[in-house]
Amino acid sequence: MDKRVPVPVLRQHRKGTWRWPSSSLLCSLDQASRERLLAAGTTKQYPAGQVLVREGDSSNFVIILLDGVVKATGVTSDGKEALLAIRVGGDIVGEFAALDDRPRSATLITCGVVVGCMIKQADFLTVLKRDPAMAHAVNRSILAKMRAADERRMDFAGYEAPIRLARVLRELAVRYGDQSDSRVKISWPLTQPELASLAAVAEPTAHKVLRKLRESGVIATGYRSLTVLDLTELDRIAGV
Repeated sequence: MDKRVPVPVLRQHRKGTWRWPSSSLLCSLDQASRERLLAAGTTKQYPAGQVLVREGDSSNFVIILLDGVVKATGVTSDGKEALLAIRVGGDIVGEFAALDDRPRSATLITCGVVVGCMIKQADFLTVLKRDPAMAHAVNRSILAKMRAADERRMDFAGYEAPIRLARVLRELAVRYGDQSDSRVKISWPLTQPELASLAAVAEPTAHKVLRKLRESGVIATGYRSLTVLDLTELDRIAGV
């Protein structure tokens, strides 16, 4: 599901080894490309709750997440905040504005302490131009995000609320969880209202569905964590 990859080239931060999902950008790069990408920026630690970029801003840098979790939020037409996506160590964020020079499409907020490598737009574009394999990897990462967004929109149109929430839980578990047999632990402070937002269900509905999943032994919830106890059963409920 994921693997530990050493990062030998870091500035302004200690050398370290982090666990990144196998589907992430950093895991898709070979070591030479990964080092070139990280050498183009400045690695720093961000505190919990920090806004990295704000929706509508004209900034155009990118951040390569090395460790931690970032949530992407947007404001709906009726003024409510919606959780759009979760990004974790290994992912790239902010690349849309760097590539098309348009305003930021979402607000990015750290969920706990985050370590990231901030790369200015000009340096990011230069390293992509010099490394075609890296450019292809970034393109694949963008396409994966767009496909995931399309799949979620189809889920919203085609499934009832309990199935939508089950599919969101499964996506988070498979992409970002720590798996041991059929148990998968999701270890970051994702609140029930945020889960409801991701699944586009009402908050009371999310509470009801999560309670039913707990009572049936499919999931367990704890402080800043959610564990899928039976991934096979969650797959069945999610219809996958």
